[in-house]
Amino acid sequence: MTDRLPPTPEGLVRAAALLGDGALVAFPTDTVYGVGVSAALPERVHALFALKRRSADKRIPILVADLAQALNGGWDPDERAHRLSDRFWPGALTLVLASSEGTTQAFRAPDHAVALELIRLAGPILASSANRSGEPETLGADEVLIAFATQQDELSAVLDGGAVAGGVASTVVDLSVTPARLLREGPITRAQLAGVVSLE
Repeated sequence: MTDRLPPTPEGLVRAAALLGDGALVAFPTDTVYGVGVSAALPERVHALFALKRRSADKRIPILVADLAQALNGGWDPDERAHRLSDRFWPGALTLVLASSEGTTQAFRAPDHAVALELIRLAGPILASSANRSGEPETLGADEVLIAFATQQDELSAVLDGGAVAGGVASTVVDLSVTPARLLREGPITRAQLAGVVSLE
């Protein structure tokens, strides 16, 4: 049975504890509801893909509260990442960072108080939209519960932060290369980015 948790200190602590135990938890973001697992337990990502009925070969971003969480996870944010995160985080900008081993990972800090507090408590979260692959995105806890009504043993909880606005997917910038590469233009435009970093 999927628990519905209020965005109170107690509800947030419970949601963070579930993530720490490897459970799947849905929560509001600045665009749609997301669902995720603790980034400290990457072996649980398969459960997230199974819930969403999504191909396991697709990459998903890590949601963080700030750039320090990416650094603490072993990734290598350079000066460009610091400038961009200082200017646009929390917000609609996803940064692709490289590790010392040459792998890459996308990071974003969502501009939503409930999501940010959950991330501060639970640590970074590997997250995707809280819907089955190919089905409409969810903008409220009720919609999340309906979307996964037949999978209540798989989704442990939804943190009910009220309705969210929806909107355009985030801008994505690849900082694993020099100059930076704009992979997807969203709410933050190329012109805005070019005022902060050099783009190819």
